Amino acid sequence: MGLDILLFLVLGVFVGTFGTLVGIGGGLICVPIFIFFLSDGGIYPYFHTAAQITGTSLVIVLANALSGTMAYVRQQRVFFPAAVPFALATLPGAFLGSYIVDDFTGPMLYASFGAFLLIMAGIMFWNATHKKHADVHDLPAGFAFNRSLGIASSTGVGFLSSIFGIGGGVIHVPLMVYLFGFPVHMATATSHFVLAASAAFGVISHVWLGHVIWTPAVCISVGAAVGAQIGAALSKKTKSAVILVLLSAAMFALGLRLIWMSGMV
Repeated sequence: MGLDILLFLVLGVFVGTFGTLVGIGGGLICVPIFIFFLSDGGIYPYFHTAAQITGTSLVIVLANALSGTMAYVRQQRVFFPAAVPFALATLPGAFLGSYIVDDFTGPMLYASFGAFLLIMAGIMFWNATHKKHADVHDLPAGFAFNRSLGIASSTGVGFLSSIFGIGGGVIHVPLMVYLFGFPVHMATATSHFVLAASAAFGVISHVWLGHVIWTPAVCISVGAAVGAQIGAALSKKTKSAVILVLLSAAMFALGLRLIWMSGMV
C-alpha cells in the first residue's frame, strides 16, 4: 500500500504538470492508466466499473484544475467575461453525464468521437507547425467573441467531460483558439477555470452516487495540485506552438483510446 501511494503521488505530479500546461486537466492521462493497470485484470484492481474510473478521474481533474486556476488567476491570464458564462454552461451537461455514465455503452459514440479527435489533432498539429502563433499573454484591445456559440458548445463540453472523465479542456482550448480567436496562453488559462467549475459539479454527483475510489483519488490529487503549479510556471516560458503540439498529441492519444474502447477495431 505504501508503494501504491508513492506511485500515485508521482503520477499526480506528472498529470498536474502536463494537464495545466496544455489546459486539459489530466483526466486524459488518468483514465487510460486506470483502465489498463488499475481495473479488473490489471496489476492493482482498484476499479470495477466504468463509473468508478470516471468519478475518480474527475476528482483528480478537479484538484488539478483548482490549483492551476489559482496560479493562472495570479498571472492575470483568465478572461473572466468568457470563463464565467462558459463555466455555468457546462454544469447541466456535467450533471446529466454523471447520471447516465453507468448505462453508457454506445460504441458508435466512442468511435465517432474518437475519429473526430483524431481529425482535430491532425488539423491542430498542422496549424501549430505551419502557422505562426503569437506568444502573447493578454488579449488585444477591443477583443470580442461569439458568446452564444461559446455557451452552447460549453454545455456539450460539460456532458462529454462527465461521461469520459477527461475534463473538457481538450475541446475547449482548440475551440477558443481556432473558433473564437483567443491567444493560446489565454485559452489554456481560461479553459482551466471552466474545467474547475465543470469538474466540481461532476464530482459532487459522482460522490453522491458512490463512484469515487478514495485512495487513488486523494493521493493522485495531492500530486496533481503540486504539478499544476509547476505546469503554470512552465507555461509562461513555453511557446504557443509547443503547447498546441502537445495538446494535439494528447488529443490524438485520446482519439485512439476511444476507438479502441469502442471495440470496432
